[in-house]
Amino acid sequence: MANQENKTPEQKKYDQIQQKHEIKRPVFKNCIKAFLVGGTICAIGQAISYFYIYNFNFTEQTAGNPTTATLVFISMLLTGFGVYDRIGQFGGAGSAVPITGFGNAVVSAAIEHRTEGFVLGVGGNIFKLAGSVIVFGVFSAFVVALIKTLLIMWGVI
Repeated sequence: MANQENKTPEQKKYDQIQQKHEIKRPVFKNCIKAFLVGGTICAIGQAISYFYIYNFNFTEQTAGNPTTATLVFISMLLTGFGVYDRIGQFGGAGSAVPITGFGNAVVSAAIEHRTEGFVLGVGGNIFKLAGSVIVFGVFSAFVVALIKTLLIMWGVI
């Protein structure tokens, strides 16, 4: 916001009217909904993980990859059927932060650009949003692995 002292009386009056008519956002309510939606997604993920552990003899460490793939696949299906959009409208960041948000981002871009063709439309735009997540995720993993390697070499850990 600009400094109030440098504003004309008309600008100050406009700011007062704008503040009076500004829609108040229910921040606490939105946080609770995001927490519940994100928690539900994580609870479903934990149930899927237990399914893999007890039915396919995975360990807790090895059940992570198929659980992640299953969650991404389910979110892609739900996005394709239009269900995940409603979940996202209700839960906000609670639906975007878990790994299911990645699947939603990929399929949403594919659906949005499908009219432009498979190569230039879907292929060219499918990783538009998710691509940056992949790049920064890989880079972050590299930096963490490098730091860990250096700490091991120096005998710190």
